[in-house]
Amino acid sequence: MKIQKVHGSENDFFLLDQMEDVEVKLSAAEIDKLRASICSRESGLLGGADGLLVVEESEQNAAIGKMRVINSDGSEASMCGNGLRTVARYLAEKNKQDSFKVETMFADLKVRKTSELDTNVKTYQVEISPVSLDPQTIPVRAEEAIINQILPELSSTIHFSAVAVPNPHLIAFVAHDLLISEEFERIARLVNEENQLFPDGVNVSFVEILDKNELFVRTFERGVGFTSACGTAMCASSLMYDLLHGGEFYETITVRNVGGLVKTVVHEEEGTYWMELIGNATVTHDIEGELDVFLARRFSDLVIRETQEQLAYQNMINRMVR
Repeated sequence: MKIQKVHGSENDFFLLDQMEDVEVKLSAAEIDKLRASICSRESGLLGGADGLLVVEESEQNAAIGKMRVINSDGSEASMCGNGLRTVARYLAEKNKQDSFKVETMFADLKVRKTSELDTNVKTYQVEISPVSLDPQTIPVRAEEAIINQILPELSSTIHFSAVAVPNPHLIAFVAHDLLISEEFERIARLVNEENQLFPDGVNVSFVEILDKNELFVRTFERGVGFTSACGTAMCASSLMYDLLHGGEFYETITVRNVGGLVKTVVHEEEGTYWMELIGNATVTHDIEGELDVFLARRFSDLVIRETQEQLAYQNMINRMVR
């Protein structure tokens, strides 16, 4: 069995091909056992991961493959923008195509290879949609859309907006001290436990405006916790920046995060929105071994080949922070 360790903005995953032409096809139970074995941050493979990306045959004629996103805790996410870039790269190289669609839980999304962010940093551009402000879609217990509102259950001073892209996000624009505060973690954990507002939990992002069309986004991801980056969160934050803080549709926004940066473009069409997410799709390791070796965590018995791509990515980050 072969898998890859991949990341987009250090939002890291193991990628498992389960299309018809692979030699090893796993049952649902085996996939879950594999996820539990390799993704754990305490005992997993190569330091674990935020989740497992499963690439399958598409059920839609318009798409050349399907992406499933299984979080490290076993829950399944409806979308992952950073993960989609790595799946786009995998399918592009497998099928020798640079532009196509990938099936996700709610939509077939356009993806394509694009110019590199930096030398030897493979870069892909992906569509993020559908977008909804409807409280029932998120879901959140509210009568109307939550846009730049104080939610007394969470804070008496912070203004929040809620949007599905299509996974649910709660966005707040804050000063730097709140971005790194314990208050952020308190709120994020509150809405991801049993609570009055978000019955299914929600991804929470605090956003600092650095300059015109330049943001810093820190995200507590439902099913994962604090992550280096969350692609859909950065897109949701870009949308709210354009709607609330003087941004312009169709302009490129640079979004910095703990793991690096991406670029986004918000599109508005007849009152609806969709986003482009542009960033790295890095393969750090190619891994091969028998399934029982993965499940037994006998990782020293695996064949693990480290690429040089992380070095190229780190060189980009080092130049970025100078």
